[in-house]
Amino acid sequence: MGSNVHNLFFLFLFSLPLLVMSMHQVTAKSSKKVIPLRGRKQLTNCNLFYGSWVIDNSSNPLLYDSSTCPFLEPQFDCKKFGRPDTEYLRYSWKPDSCSLPRFNGEDFLNKWKGKKIMFVGDSLSLNMWESLSCMIHASVPNAVTTFSKREGIATVIFKDYGVTIQLYRTPYLVDIIKEDVGNVLTLDSIKAGNTWLDKDILIFNSWHWWIHTGVESQGWDYIRDGPNLVKNMDRLDAFYKGLTTWANWVDANVDPTKTKLFFQGISPTHYLGADWNEPKSTCSGEVEPVVGPTYPSPLPPPTDVVNRVLKNMKKQVYLLDITLLSQLRKDAHPSIYTKDHGNDCSHWCLPGLPDTWNILLNAALIM
Repeated sequence: MGSNVHNLFFLFLFSLPLLVMSMHQVTAKSSKKVIPLRGRKQLTNCNLFYGSWVIDNSSNPLLYDSSTCPFLEPQFDCKKFGRPDTEYLRYSWKPDSCSLPRFNGEDFLNKWKGKKIMFVGDSLSLNMWESLSCMIHASVPNAVTTFSKREGIATVIFKDYGVTIQLYRTPYLVDIIKEDVGNVLTLDSIKAGNTWLDKDILIFNSWHWWIHTGVESQGWDYIRDGPNLVKNMDRLDAFYKGLTTWANWVDANVDPTKTKLFFQGISPTHYLGADWNEPKSTCSGEVEPVVGPTYPSPLPPPTDVVNRVLKNMKKQVYLLDITLLSQLRKDAHPSIYTKDHGNDCSHWCLPGLPDTWNILLNAALIM
């Protein structure tokens, strides 16, 4: 995509509150058919994504301090903007059937020495990319690093190890193309894919922007669905078609024997307290997770789209199935403790929940 579109993506990092869709009951121990480990053998009796949140009583449960991470942007630094409670930082994810290896940034750098890692997606990818960069930096605070942002790509390089960690901002994965009628979200086009090639680890993500409305928020004027140019369409259908284009691109262009492929699962929101049986609440003021192992509301509908698309792919993609464990964390959003002082129940505080996503990513890479 052109630089104008990239600039638009960065300009609207903080999006309008996400639409929360109708849902059904699900439990952390559910036998509901999902494919969290497609393309990799699941460890015997071990599913990393089913478990519970437990208090970490160690003297220092945090992997980094927000004030000492040079890559952390203000919008996720809840401590900087006055969040007074700290209990949300003390919860650790405990799978029911196995133990997670503790993350060690230096070990990570040594294992992936000389490699290139890229997150591709929206501001939830930004959340996860900043988290991983901070987690690693805290383990090697004196390591030589470079940090740059250019044309929609943010890059951290740990030069002593030759490890590059990048973020490519493209919230829809498919292209927004300038036509005579305006900016057109083109469901069958991916022109940016060459930038994603030759990476050793790719972590893709999308959905956050698909339900935005209004030209300024969504970043486009029309949708091109094959030969049809439409002003709008069912957003789940559009997401399915766009994600299928991405899947076809991966099948045609990525060699999974050389590149480890991940899809970052759907990140939930907590704008409607009715979802956890507190109708008058939002994430604002929440200081503890939902008590599991059940969550009163179901997985968001786009999780079914992701599962369906991944199931039909020829190439092997590992689904980081973070949705349910994140649904339980109504306490982990910035809410009012953010740069714009809105009520952000879409993104996540750092340090915070995305650190667990990266612990799970690391576990998937080494277990």
